[in-house]
Amino acid sequence: MGIIAFIILGLLAGIIAKALLPGDDPGGFIVTAIIGIVGALLGGFIAGALFDADPLDEFFDISTWLTAIVGAIILLVIYRAVMGRRGAVT
Repeated sequence: MGIIAFIILGLLAGIIAKALLPGDDPGGFIVTAIIGIVGALLGGFIAGALFDADPLDEFFDISTWLTAIVGAIILLVIYRAVMGRRGAVT
């Protein structure tokens, strides 16, 4: 998959993750894109480690989308936990 397709996939995965986990998140478009892209990488790494698969090879494959969205959700939960703790201290 090309870098442009991967960025688009990550951005859409981040948007879907935020839609599935509604809430007040600090950050806007850039944070959503970063969470989606890194989440897609995280999801691909986890799927590769657990199932010995390469799910991020085709843009229109359902496994690519599922791993990217699940990875983005995991990263969004971690992001909220870290930012929530950070906001509670100050």
